[in-house]
Amino acid sequence: MLPLFATFIWIQTSALPIAPPTLPPTQIQSASPFTQNLPLAQTAPSQQTGDLQTQIIQQAVEFRALPGKLDKVPVFNSNSPEVLRRSGILLSTFPPMGKRQPSAHLNFAFNGRFDIFAHHVAKTDRPDDTPTLYQGILLYNPSRTRSITIKVLQSATFLGTPDAPFIELPPQVNNDFGRIFSGPGGRVVDHVLRGRRQTHWPPVIYLRPSQSQMLMNLPIPVPRTLTAKQPVRGPEAQKANALALATNTLPRNTASSSNTRSTLAHLQTDGPVYMASMAMLAPFNADGTEAIPTKRDWEQLLIDGELLSPRDLSPSPLTQSTEPFYYGRVAGVSRGSLWKAQLTDDATSQQLTIPKPGHMFAYGLNTLQRGTFGTGQVQSAPMLVRYPDTAYLAHGNYGIHYDLTLPLYNPTSQDQKVVIGMQTPLKHDRNAAGLNFWRSNTAPVFFRGTVRVRYKDDEGNPQLHYVHLVQKQGQESEPLVALTLKPEENRLVNVDYIYPPDATPPQVLTVKTDLSFDRRS
Repeated sequence: MLPLFATFIWIQTSALPIAPPTLPPTQIQSASPFTQNLPLAQTAPSQQTGDLQTQIIQQAVEFRALPGKLDKVPVFNSNSPEVLRRSGILLSTFPPMGKRQPSAHLNFAFNGRFDIFAHHVAKTDRPDDTPTLYQGILLYNPSRTRSITIKVLQSATFLGTPDAPFIELPPQVNNDFGRIFSGPGGRVVDHVLRGRRQTHWPPVIYLRPSQSQMLMNLPIPVPRTLTAKQPVRGPEAQKANALALATNTLPRNTASSSNTRSTLAHLQTDGPVYMASMAMLAPFNADGTEAIPTKRDWEQLLIDGELLSPRDLSPSPLTQSTEPFYYGRVAGVSRGSLWKAQLTDDATSQQLTIPKPGHMFAYGLNTLQRGTFGTGQVQSAPMLVRYPDTAYLAHGNYGIHYDLTLPLYNPTSQDQKVVIGMQTPLKHDRNAAGLNFWRSNTAPVFFRGTVRVRYKDDEGNPQLHYVHLVQKQGQESEPLVALTLKPEENRLVNVDYIYPPDATPPQVLTVKTDLSFDRRS
Protein backbone atom coordinates (compact mmCIF):
# COMPACT_ATOMS: atom_id res chain seq x y z
CA MET A 1 0.00 0.00 0.00
CA LEU A 2 0.89 3.65 -0.31
CA PRO A 3 2.91 4.85 2.68
CA LEU A 4 1.02 7.16 5.03
CA PHE A 5 3.47 9.92 4.24
CA ALA A 6 5.06 11.24 1.05
CA THR A 7 8.48 9.85 0.19
CA PHE A 8 10.71 11.58 -2.34
CA ILE A 9 13.79 9.46 -2.03
CA TRP A 10 16.31 11.48 -3.97
CA ILE A 11 14.24 14.30 -5.29
CA GLN A 12 13.88 15.86 -1.86
CA THR A 13 16.59 14.40 0.32
CA SER A 14 19.67 14.24 -1.86
CA ALA A 15 22.08 16.98 -2.74
CA LEU A 16 21.06 16.90 -6.39
CA PRO A 17 20.11 20.28 -7.86
CA ILE A 18 16.50 21.06 -8.67
CA ALA A 19 17.19 21.25 -12.39
CA PRO A 20 18.54 18.22 -14.23
CA PRO A 21 22.32 18.02 -13.92
CA THR A 22 24.13 19.82 -16.72
CA LEU A 23 26.11 16.82 -17.80
CA PRO A 24 27.09 16.18 -21.40
CA PRO A 25 24.69 13.96 -23.33
CA THR A 26 25.51 10.33 -22.70
CA GLN A 27 24.26 7.13 -24.19
CA ILE A 28 23.55 4.81 -21.29
CA GLN A 29 24.14 1.22 -22.20
CA SER A 30 21.58 -0.85 -20.35
CA ALA A 31 19.91 -4.21 -20.60
CA SER A 32 16.59 -2.39 -20.79
CA PRO A 33 15.39 -1.52 -24.31
CA PHE A 34 13.96 1.68 -22.88
CA THR A 35 17.39 3.14 -22.09
CA GLN A 36 19.33 1.89 -25.07
CA ASN A 37 20.14 4.61 -27.60
CA LEU A 38 18.39 7.46 -25.82
CA PRO A 39 20.78 10.26 -26.81
CA LEU A 40 19.59 12.71 -24.15
CA ALA A 41 19.76 10.31 -21.25
CA GLN A 42 22.15 11.38 -18.52
CA THR A 43 23.87 9.77 -15.60
CA ALA A 44 23.26 11.78 -12.45
CA PRO A 45 25.69 11.76 -9.54
CA SER A 46 25.68 8.55 -7.56
CA GLN A 47 24.08 8.44 -4.14
CA GLN A 48 24.86 6.41 -1.06
CA THR A 49 21.90 4.40 0.28
CA GLY A 50 22.76 2.37 3.32
CA ASP A 51 25.88 0.40 2.58
CA LEU A 52 25.27 0.39 -1.18
CA GLN A 53 26.16 3.08 -3.67
CA THR A 54 23.44 3.57 -6.26
CA GLN A 55 23.58 5.50 -9.51
CA ILE A 56 20.64 7.59 -10.68
CA ILE A 57 19.88 7.33 -14.39
CA GLN A 58 17.89 10.08 -16.06
CA GLN A 59 16.03 9.55 -19.31
CA ALA A 60 14.74 12.31 -21.54
CA VAL A 61 11.04 11.74 -22.13
CA GLU A 62 7.96 13.63 -23.21
CA PHE A 63 5.44 13.33 -20.38
CA ARG A 64 1.78 13.41 -21.33
CA ALA A 65 -1.29 13.58 -19.14
CA LEU A 66 -3.31 10.38 -19.32
CA PRO A 67 -6.48 10.93 -21.40
CA GLY A 68 -9.86 9.97 -20.02
CA LYS A 69 -11.18 10.07 -16.48
CA LEU A 70 -12.73 7.90 -13.82
CA ASP A 71 -16.32 6.79 -14.17
CA LYS A 72 -18.88 7.60 -11.46
CA VAL A 73 -19.29 4.14 -9.90
CA PRO A 74 -19.14 4.45 -6.08
CA VAL A 75 -16.62 2.30 -4.24
CA PHE A 76 -17.03 1.10 -0.65
CA ASN A 77 -13.39 1.71 0.26
CA SER A 78 -12.20 0.19 3.56
CA ASN A 79 -8.48 0.58 4.34
CA SER A 80 -8.25 2.65 7.53
CA PRO A 81 -7.15 1.73 10.02
CA GLU A 82 -5.07 -0.74 8.07
CA VAL A 83 -3.84 -2.63 11.15
CA LEU A 84 -6.55 -4.30 13.26
CA ARG A 85 -5.99 -5.44 16.84
CA ARG A 86 -9.49 -5.41 18.35
CA SER A 87 -13.21 -5.27 17.58
CA GLY A 88 -14.80 -2.19 16.05
CA ILE A 89 -16.40 -0.52 13.06
CA LEU A 90 -14.12 -0.05 10.05
CA LEU A 91 -16.57 1.63 7.67
CA SER A 92 -20.32 2.03 7.92
CA THR A 93 -22.57 3.76 5.39
CA PHE A 94 -25.65 3.10 7.55
CA PRO A 95 -27.73 6.05 8.79
CA PRO A 96 -26.51 7.37 12.17
CA MET A 97 -29.91 7.26 13.88
CA GLY A 98 -30.14 4.78 16.75
CA LYS A 99 -26.40 4.12 16.86
CA ARG A 100 -24.20 4.52 19.94
CA GLN A 101 -21.60 6.50 17.96
CA PRO A 102 -23.49 8.38 15.22
CA SER A 103 -20.27 9.79 13.73
CA ALA A 104 -19.20 6.24 12.80
CA HIS A 105 -22.00 6.00 10.22
CA LEU A 106 -21.76 7.95 6.95
CA ASN A 107 -25.36 7.59 5.70
CA PHE A 108 -24.70 6.61 2.08
CA ALA A 109 -26.95 4.19 0.18
CA PHE A 110 -25.59 2.30 -2.84
CA ASN A 111 -27.89 1.90 -5.84
CA GLY A 112 -26.94 0.40 -9.21
CA ARG A 113 -23.31 -0.55 -9.90
CA PHE A 114 -20.86 -0.34 -7.01
CA ASP A 115 -17.61 -1.90 -5.85
CA ILE A 116 -16.24 -3.13 -2.55
CA PHE A 117 -12.55 -2.75 -1.81
CA ALA A 118 -11.04 -3.74 1.54
CA HIS A 119 -7.48 -4.32 2.67
CA HIS A 120 -6.62 -4.90 6.34
CA VAL A 121 -3.93 -6.51 8.47
CA ALA A 122 -4.72 -8.41 11.67
CA LYS A 123 -1.87 -8.06 14.13
CA THR A 124 -1.18 -9.15 17.69
CA ASP A 125 1.80 -9.25 20.02
CA ARG A 126 0.47 -12.36 21.79
CA PRO A 127 -0.96 -14.66 19.12
CA ASP A 128 -1.53 -17.62 21.45
CA ASP A 129 -3.64 -15.51 23.81
CA THR A 130 -5.58 -13.48 21.23
CA PRO A 131 -8.83 -14.77 19.70
CA THR A 132 -9.01 -14.99 15.92
CA LEU A 133 -10.02 -11.70 14.33
CA TYR A 134 -12.90 -11.80 11.83
CA GLN A 135 -13.86 -9.30 9.17
CA GLY A 136 -17.54 -8.99 8.37
CA ILE A 137 -19.40 -7.05 5.68
CA LEU A 138 -23.10 -6.57 6.40
CA LEU A 139 -25.71 -5.62 3.78
CA TYR A 140 -29.09 -4.06 4.62
CA ASN A 141 -32.20 -3.26 2.59
CA PRO A 142 -33.74 -0.10 4.10
CA SER A 143 -37.00 -0.35 2.17
CA ARG A 144 -40.07 -1.33 4.19
CA THR A 145 -42.03 -2.45 1.16
CA ARG A 146 -39.69 -3.58 -1.60
CA SER A 147 -37.30 -6.50 -1.94
CA ILE A 148 -34.00 -5.90 -3.72
CA THR A 149 -31.66 -8.08 -5.74
CA ILE A 150 -27.88 -7.75 -5.55
CA LYS A 151 -25.78 -9.43 -8.24
CA VAL A 152 -22.18 -10.32 -7.44
CA LEU A 153 -20.50 -9.85 -10.83
CA GLN A 154 -16.86 -10.53 -9.97
CA SER A 155 -15.33 -11.06 -6.55
CA ALA A 156 -12.38 -12.43 -4.65
CA THR A 157 -10.86 -12.35 -1.19
CA PHE A 158 -7.49 -13.81 -0.22
CA LEU A 159 -5.29 -14.06 2.84
CA GLY A 160 -1.58 -13.45 2.79
CA THR A 161 -1.08 -16.74 4.65
CA PRO A 162 -1.73 -19.32 3.31
CA ASP A 163 -3.46 -18.08 0.13
CA ALA A 164 -0.89 -15.69 -1.31
CA PRO A 165 2.38 -15.33 0.62
CA PHE A 166 4.91 -12.77 -0.49
CA ILE A 167 7.53 -14.67 -2.46
CA GLU A 168 10.41 -13.55 -4.63
CA LEU A 169 9.58 -13.65 -8.33
CA PRO A 170 11.36 -12.54 -11.53
CA PRO A 171 10.71 -8.97 -12.70
CA GLN A 172 8.49 -10.23 -15.52
CA VAL A 173 6.90 -13.63 -16.09
CA ASN A 174 4.04 -14.96 -18.20
CA ASN A 175 0.88 -15.44 -16.15
CA ASP A 176 -1.64 -16.61 -18.73
CA PHE A 177 -2.99 -19.29 -16.37
CA GLY A 178 -3.23 -17.09 -13.28
CA ARG A 179 -0.95 -19.21 -11.14
CA ILE A 180 1.69 -16.54 -10.50
CA PHE A 181 1.18 -14.18 -7.55
CA SER A 182 3.01 -12.68 -4.61
CA GLY A 183 0.79 -11.20 -1.92
CA PRO A 184 -3.00 -11.22 -1.45
CA GLY A 185 -3.58 -7.88 -3.17
CA GLY A 186 -2.01 -9.01 -6.42
CA ARG A 187 -3.93 -12.27 -6.39
CA VAL A 188 -7.25 -10.56 -5.68
CA VAL A 189 -7.04 -8.09 -8.56
CA ASP A 190 -5.76 -10.79 -10.93
CA HIS A 191 -8.86 -12.85 -10.13
CA VAL A 192 -11.25 -9.96 -10.79
CA LEU A 193 -9.36 -8.80 -13.91
CA ARG A 194 -10.14 -12.20 -15.46
CA GLY A 195 -13.85 -11.72 -14.71
CA ARG A 196 -14.01 -14.43 -12.05
CA ARG A 197 -16.17 -14.83 -8.97
CA GLN A 198 -14.93 -17.10 -6.20
CA THR A 199 -17.35 -19.96 -5.67
CA HIS A 200 -18.07 -19.16 -2.02
CA TRP A 201 -19.50 -15.78 -3.07
CA PRO A 202 -23.19 -16.12 -4.03
CA PRO A 203 -24.01 -15.01 -7.58
CA VAL A 204 -27.21 -13.33 -6.41
CA ILE A 205 -28.40 -12.04 -3.03
CA TYR A 206 -32.07 -11.36 -2.35
CA LEU A 207 -32.95 -9.01 0.51
CA ARG A 208 -36.53 -8.73 1.69
CA PRO A 209 -37.77 -5.41 3.08
CA SER A 210 -35.73 -4.40 6.17
CA GLN A 211 -33.63 -7.58 5.89
CA SER A 212 -29.88 -7.74 6.49
CA GLN A 213 -27.40 -10.39 5.37
CA MET A 214 -23.70 -11.06 5.75
CA LEU A 215 -21.85 -10.72 2.46
CA MET A 216 -18.61 -11.76 4.14
CA ASN A 217 -17.83 -13.30 7.54
CA LEU A 218 -14.26 -14.52 7.29
CA PRO A 219 -11.27 -14.85 9.62
CA ILE A 220 -7.89 -13.18 9.35
CA PRO A 221 -5.98 -15.82 11.34
CA VAL A 222 -2.47 -15.21 12.61
CA PRO A 223 0.01 -18.07 13.16
CA ARG A 224 -0.47 -19.60 16.62
CA THR A 225 1.40 -22.43 18.28
CA LEU A 226 -1.54 -24.56 19.35
CA THR A 227 -3.84 -24.17 16.34
CA ALA A 228 -1.52 -23.60 13.41
CA LYS A 229 1.29 -25.80 14.76
CA GLN A 230 3.75 -23.07 14.00
CA PRO A 231 7.29 -23.48 15.37
CA VAL A 232 8.56 -21.15 18.03
CA ARG A 233 10.59 -18.37 16.41
CA GLY A 234 13.86 -16.89 17.56
CA PRO A 235 17.23 -18.12 18.84
CA GLU A 236 15.67 -20.46 21.41
CA ALA A 237 13.47 -22.21 18.86
CA GLN A 238 15.32 -25.55 18.74
CA LYS A 239 15.58 -25.84 22.52
CA ALA A 240 11.97 -24.81 23.08
CA ASN A 241 10.54 -27.20 20.52
CA ALA A 242 12.61 -30.09 21.89
CA LEU A 243 11.27 -29.30 25.35
CA ALA A 244 7.72 -29.21 24.02
CA LEU A 245 8.09 -32.65 22.46
CA ALA A 246 9.54 -34.08 25.67
CA THR A 247 6.76 -32.71 27.86
CA ASN A 248 3.98 -33.11 25.29
CA THR A 249 3.24 -29.39 25.54
CA LEU A 250 3.92 -26.51 23.20
CA PRO A 251 5.50 -23.32 24.53
CA ARG A 252 3.47 -20.13 24.27
CA ASN A 253 4.06 -18.06 21.14
CA THR A 254 4.84 -14.54 22.32
CA ALA A 255 6.32 -13.24 19.06
CA SER A 256 4.41 -10.56 17.14
CA SER A 257 2.28 -12.14 14.42
CA SER A 258 0.14 -10.78 11.59
CA ASN A 259 -1.85 -11.70 8.50
CA THR A 260 -3.51 -9.76 5.69
CA ARG A 261 -6.86 -10.05 3.91
CA SER A 262 -7.52 -8.27 0.61
CA THR A 263 -11.01 -8.14 -0.89
CA LEU A 264 -12.41 -6.80 -4.17
CA ALA A 265 -15.93 -7.23 -5.54
CA HIS A 266 -18.01 -5.72 -8.34
CA LEU A 267 -21.74 -5.71 -7.63
CA GLN A 268 -25.05 -4.48 -9.05
CA THR A 269 -28.18 -3.73 -7.03
CA ASP A 270 -31.67 -2.79 -8.20
CA GLY A 271 -32.45 -0.84 -5.04
CA PRO A 272 -30.77 1.12 -2.24
CA VAL A 273 -28.52 -0.85 0.10
CA TYR A 274 -26.44 0.15 3.12
CA MET A 275 -23.19 -1.58 4.06
CA ALA A 276 -20.80 -1.88 6.97
CA SER A 277 -17.33 -3.39 7.26
CA MET A 278 -16.38 -4.42 10.79
CA ALA A 279 -13.71 -6.31 12.71
CA MET A 280 -14.50 -8.65 15.60
CA LEU A 281 -12.43 -10.85 17.87
CA ALA A 282 -14.02 -14.30 17.90
CA PRO A 283 -16.49 -14.92 20.74
CA PHE A 284 -16.14 -18.05 22.87
CA ASN A 285 -18.36 -21.09 23.27
CA ALA A 286 -19.29 -22.41 26.71
CA ASP A 287 -16.45 -24.94 26.54
CA GLY A 288 -13.87 -22.20 25.93
CA THR A 289 -13.40 -22.82 22.22
CA GLU A 290 -13.71 -20.06 19.66
CA ALA A 291 -17.02 -19.48 17.90
CA ILE A 292 -17.68 -17.87 14.53
CA PRO A 293 -19.46 -14.52 14.94
CA THR A 294 -23.15 -14.69 14.03
CA LYS A 295 -25.16 -12.12 12.11
CA ARG A 296 -26.67 -11.03 15.40
CA ASP A 297 -23.17 -10.47 16.81
CA TRP A 298 -22.33 -8.24 13.86
CA GLU A 299 -25.61 -6.32 14.07
CA GLN A 300 -24.99 -5.70 17.77
CA LEU A 301 -21.50 -4.40 17.00
CA LEU A 302 -22.94 -2.12 14.32
CA ILE A 303 -25.41 -0.58 16.79
CA ASP A 304 -23.30 -0.45 19.96
CA GLY A 305 -19.78 -0.37 18.53
CA GLU A 306 -17.40 2.49 17.85
CA LEU A 307 -14.89 3.26 15.14
CA LEU A 308 -11.98 0.90 15.53
CA SER A 309 -8.88 2.28 17.19
CA PRO A 310 -6.03 3.02 17.26
CA ARG A 311 -6.59 5.27 14.25
CA ASP A 312 -4.12 5.91 11.44
CA LEU A 313 -2.35 9.25 11.21
CA SER A 314 -4.61 12.04 9.96
CA PRO A 315 -3.86 13.34 6.45
CA SER A 316 -2.15 16.62 5.68
CA PRO A 317 -4.20 19.27 3.85
CA LEU A 318 -3.87 18.75 0.12
CA THR A 319 -2.56 22.30 -0.29
CA GLN A 320 0.19 21.88 2.31
CA SER A 321 3.64 22.64 0.93
CA THR A 322 5.75 21.86 4.00
CA GLU A 323 7.13 18.57 5.25
CA PRO A 324 6.19 16.03 6.40
CA PHE A 325 3.21 15.40 4.14
CA TYR A 326 0.83 12.61 5.19
CA TYR A 327 -1.45 11.07 2.58
CA GLY A 328 -3.55 9.22 5.15
CA ARG A 329 -5.47 6.02 4.50
CA VAL A 330 -8.93 5.65 3.03
CA ALA A 331 -12.18 4.87 4.83
CA GLY A 332 -15.29 6.04 3.04
CA VAL A 333 -16.98 5.96 -0.35
CA SER A 334 -14.84 7.00 -3.30
CA ARG A 335 -16.10 7.77 -6.79
CA GLY A 336 -14.67 5.81 -9.69
CA SER A 337 -14.15 2.14 -10.52
CA LEU A 338 -12.82 2.36 -14.10
CA TRP A 339 -10.44 4.64 -15.98
CA LYS A 340 -11.02 3.88 -19.66
CA ALA A 341 -9.18 5.86 -22.30
CA GLN A 342 -7.93 5.87 -25.86
CA LEU A 343 -4.44 7.38 -26.02
CA THR A 344 -4.20 9.57 -29.11
CA ASP A 345 -2.19 12.55 -30.33
CA ASP A 346 -4.87 14.96 -29.12
CA ALA A 347 -8.58 15.12 -28.38
CA THR A 348 -9.50 15.36 -32.08
CA SER A 349 -7.19 12.57 -33.30
CA GLN A 350 -7.99 8.90 -33.78
CA GLN A 351 -4.39 7.70 -33.73
CA LEU A 352 -1.25 7.73 -31.59
CA THR A 353 1.74 8.68 -33.72
CA ILE A 354 4.77 6.75 -32.53
CA PRO A 355 7.79 8.74 -31.28
CA LYS A 356 10.68 9.59 -33.54
CA PRO A 357 13.38 6.88 -33.58
CA GLY A 358 15.33 6.95 -30.34
CA HIS A 359 12.65 8.96 -28.53
CA MET A 360 10.01 8.05 -25.98
CA PHE A 361 6.89 9.47 -24.40
CA ALA A 362 5.22 8.44 -21.17
CA TYR A 363 1.86 8.60 -19.42
CA GLY A 364 1.61 8.74 -15.65
CA LEU A 365 -0.41 5.93 -14.05
CA ASN A 366 -2.11 6.22 -10.65
CA THR A 367 -0.58 9.66 -10.19
CA LEU A 368 -1.22 11.53 -6.96
CA GLN A 369 -0.30 14.66 -5.03
CA ARG A 370 3.46 15.22 -5.22
CA GLY A 371 3.77 12.48 -7.81
CA THR A 372 2.48 13.74 -11.17
CA PHE A 373 5.84 13.85 -13.01
CA GLY A 374 5.24 17.52 -13.74
CA THR A 375 1.93 17.01 -15.57
CA GLY A 376 -0.14 18.30 -12.66
CA GLN A 377 -2.59 15.44 -13.25
CA VAL A 378 -3.85 13.91 -10.00
CA GLN A 379 -5.77 10.75 -10.88
CA SER A 380 -6.78 9.89 -7.29
CA ALA A 381 -10.50 9.23 -6.94
CA PRO A 382 -12.52 11.85 -5.03
CA MET A 383 -14.27 10.89 -1.81
CA LEU A 384 -18.06 11.15 -1.67
CA VAL A 385 -18.14 10.55 2.09
CA ARG A 386 -15.28 9.94 4.51
CA TYR A 387 -14.29 10.09 8.15
CA PRO A 388 -12.58 13.37 9.12
CA ASP A 389 -9.29 11.68 10.08
CA THR A 390 -8.94 9.67 6.84
CA ALA A 391 -7.57 10.49 3.38
CA TYR A 392 -9.08 13.38 1.41
CA LEU A 393 -8.71 11.38 -1.82
CA ALA A 394 -8.40 7.69 -2.64
CA HIS A 395 -4.66 8.10 -3.22
CA GLY A 396 -3.26 5.42 -5.52
CA ASN A 397 -6.65 4.29 -6.87
CA TYR A 398 -6.28 0.82 -5.36
CA GLY A 399 -8.71 -1.67 -6.87
CA ILE A 400 -9.47 0.62 -9.81
CA HIS A 401 -9.40 -0.81 -13.34
CA TYR A 402 -7.27 1.04 -15.90
CA ASP A 403 -8.23 0.10 -19.48
CA LEU A 404 -6.00 1.86 -22.01
CA THR A 405 -6.04 1.52 -25.81
CA LEU A 406 -3.15 2.73 -27.96
CA PRO A 407 -4.00 3.11 -31.70
CA LEU A 408 -0.38 3.17 -32.85
CA TYR A 409 0.51 4.79 -36.18
CA ASN A 410 3.84 4.76 -38.03
CA PRO A 411 3.97 7.93 -40.17
CA THR A 412 7.37 7.16 -41.71
CA SER A 413 8.32 5.43 -44.94
CA GLN A 414 10.32 2.75 -43.10
CA ASP A 415 9.60 -0.10 -40.70
CA GLN A 416 9.80 0.99 -37.07
CA LYS A 417 10.20 -1.13 -33.94
CA VAL A 418 8.05 0.10 -31.05
CA VAL A 419 8.25 -1.12 -27.46
CA ILE A 420 5.59 -0.50 -24.82
CA GLY A 421 6.30 -0.93 -21.15
CA MET A 422 5.06 -0.25 -17.64
CA GLN A 423 7.78 1.09 -15.36
CA THR A 424 8.31 2.36 -11.82
CA PRO A 425 10.57 5.42 -11.93
CA LEU A 426 11.41 7.52 -8.90
CA LYS A 427 8.47 9.72 -7.99
CA HIS A 428 8.76 13.45 -8.63
CA ASP A 429 6.58 16.44 -9.42
CA ARG A 430 8.85 18.63 -11.54
CA ASN A 431 8.50 19.83 -15.10
CA ALA A 432 10.96 18.47 -17.66
CA ALA A 433 12.70 16.24 -15.10
CA GLY A 434 12.32 13.12 -17.24
CA LEU A 435 12.28 9.57 -15.97
CA ASN A 436 14.64 8.85 -13.11
CA PHE A 437 15.80 5.34 -12.26
CA TRP A 438 18.40 3.85 -10.00
CA ARG A 439 20.00 0.45 -9.72
CA SER A 440 19.80 -0.69 -6.15
CA ASN A 441 19.61 -4.17 -4.71
CA THR A 442 18.10 -2.80 -1.50
CA ALA A 443 15.21 -0.78 -2.99
CA PRO A 444 11.74 -1.89 -1.83
CA VAL A 445 9.27 -3.53 -4.21
CA PHE A 446 6.79 -0.90 -5.43
CA PHE A 447 4.69 -2.98 -7.82
CA ARG A 448 3.50 -6.58 -7.69
CA GLY A 449 0.68 -7.48 -10.01
CA THR A 450 -0.63 -8.72 -13.33
CA VAL A 451 -1.05 -6.63 -16.48
CA ARG A 452 -3.08 -7.81 -19.49
CA VAL A 453 -2.02 -6.95 -23.04
CA ARG A 454 -4.00 -7.50 -26.25
CA TYR A 455 -2.73 -6.81 -29.77
CA LYS A 456 -2.01 -8.34 -33.16
CA ASP A 457 1.55 -9.55 -33.64
CA ASP A 458 3.67 -8.83 -36.70
CA GLU A 459 2.07 -11.79 -38.52
CA GLY A 460 -1.44 -10.47 -37.87
CA ASN A 461 -2.32 -13.05 -35.23
CA PRO A 462 -4.42 -11.86 -32.25
CA GLN A 463 -2.51 -12.09 -28.98
CA LEU A 464 -3.79 -11.96 -25.40
CA HIS A 465 -1.32 -12.30 -22.56
CA TYR A 466 -1.26 -11.79 -18.82
CA VAL A 467 2.13 -10.66 -17.52
CA HIS A 468 3.07 -10.62 -13.84
CA LEU A 469 5.39 -7.75 -12.95
CA VAL A 470 7.59 -7.23 -9.92
CA GLN A 471 9.24 -3.82 -9.92
CA LYS A 472 11.37 -2.21 -7.26
CA GLN A 473 11.36 1.50 -6.59
CA GLY A 474 13.16 3.24 -9.45
CA GLN A 475 13.42 0.09 -11.57
CA GLU A 476 13.51 0.02 -15.36
CA SER A 477 11.36 -2.67 -16.93
CA GLU A 478 11.35 -5.13 -19.77
CA PRO A 479 8.89 -4.45 -22.63
CA LEU A 480 5.31 -5.63 -22.31
CA VAL A 481 4.92 -5.54 -26.09
CA ALA A 482 7.43 -5.18 -28.94
CA LEU A 483 6.05 -4.62 -32.44
CA THR A 484 7.41 -3.79 -35.88
CA LEU A 485 5.12 -1.35 -37.68
CA LYS A 486 5.31 -1.10 -41.44
CA PRO A 487 5.24 2.31 -43.16
CA GLU A 488 1.95 4.13 -42.48
CA GLU A 489 0.62 1.11 -40.60
CA ASN A 490 -1.98 1.43 -37.84
CA ARG A 491 -2.16 -1.14 -35.06
CA LEU A 492 -4.17 -1.30 -31.83
CA VAL A 493 -2.60 -2.29 -28.51
CA ASN A 494 -4.66 -2.60 -25.33
CA VAL A 495 -3.09 -2.52 -21.87
CA ASP A 496 -5.24 -2.97 -18.79
CA TYR A 497 -4.81 -3.83 -15.13
CA ILE A 498 -6.46 -3.40 -11.74
CA TYR A 499 -4.18 -1.56 -9.35
CA PRO A 500 -3.17 -3.97 -6.57
CA PRO A 501 -3.06 -3.13 -2.85
CA ASP A 502 0.50 -4.51 -2.73
CA ALA A 503 1.76 -1.63 -4.92
CA THR A 504 3.02 1.90 -4.28
CA PRO A 505 2.19 4.60 -6.87
CA PRO A 506 2.91 6.09 -9.29
CA GLN A 507 3.97 4.08 -12.33
CA VAL A 508 4.28 5.10 -15.99
CA LEU A 509 3.28 3.64 -19.35
CA THR A 510 6.05 4.25 -21.89
CA VAL A 511 6.09 4.11 -25.69
CA LYS A 512 9.49 4.15 -27.42
CA THR A 513 10.66 3.80 -31.01
CA ASP A 514 13.93 1.92 -31.34
CA LEU A 515 16.79 3.89 -32.87
CA SER A 516 18.99 0.90 -33.64
CA PHE A 517 16.33 -1.16 -35.43
CA ASP A 518 17.84 -2.86 -38.48
CA ARG A 519 15.54 -1.72 -41.29
CA ARG A 520 17.22 -4.04 -43.77
CA SER A 521 15.19 -6.87 -42.24
